[in-house]
Amino acid sequence: MLAFIGGTGLTRMDGLTVIHRHNIDTEWGEPSAAVVEGELAGKRVLFLARHGDPHVLLPHQVNYRANVAALKQAGASEIVAVNAVGGITARAPTAAIVVPDQIIDYSYGRETTYFDKRIAPVVHVDFSWPFAPSLRQRLLSALSKVDAQAINGGCYGATQGPRLETAAEISRMESDGCDIVGMTGMPEAVLARELELPYAMLSLVVNPGAGKSDREITMEEIEAVIHAGMGKVCEALTALVADA
Repeated sequence: MLAFIGGTGLTRMDGLTVIHRHNIDTEWGEPSAAVVEGELAGKRVLFLARHGDPHVLLPHQVNYRANVAALKQAGASEIVAVNAVGGITARAPTAAIVVPDQIIDYSYGRETTYFDKRIAPVVHVDFSWPFAPSLRQRLLSALSKVDAQAINGGCYGATQGPRLETAAEISRMESDGCDIVGMTGMPEAVLARELELPYAMLSLVVNPGAGKSDREITMEEIEAVIHAGMGKVCEALTALVADA
């Protein structure tokens, strides 16, 4: 079953008819919210609000291990994660939807593995290509069908949060090769890999990164981009399910 993880701006999913809410307790604790099983485009899907419902958890407070494990327990076979991000390079303008193909992890202090002697003593997963190629291509096809401003590929920089980055940090990230910046991509992506769940991201660019604009960006502007952009994201996810 296809599962969605909703981030900032996507606590609940448009068009999803709720069938059941799974309150799951995992070996790694409770997930951010109940796993919602529902119907979208005539098919069963799962949905989980990463930051809780309502949105209360900061990025570093999210129990990523419990979230991914809960989706697997509920029957997920693959995961599409939605993120609100900042744009760093010119290829990731505000309002674009990026389907990244690489990631750099700048976060710290988070629980990043299931292999802490509960499943197996030591396992080193191959993470050369963090996102499932076939799932990425299906996402790009779905975005094309709803006429979204989609960007194929790019590097997601995962920061600790909850504060936004400094201009110097964004400059460093650009030098490192990052195109977009967010706070939730890791360890979510690698945990999905450890549980052998194909995983891909839809990253909505909601603002320029620090130092990338000649004026201050207001929260009202960001919220307007989120409101419009998440509507288009939901259209694309519906198209993805319809074609599955």
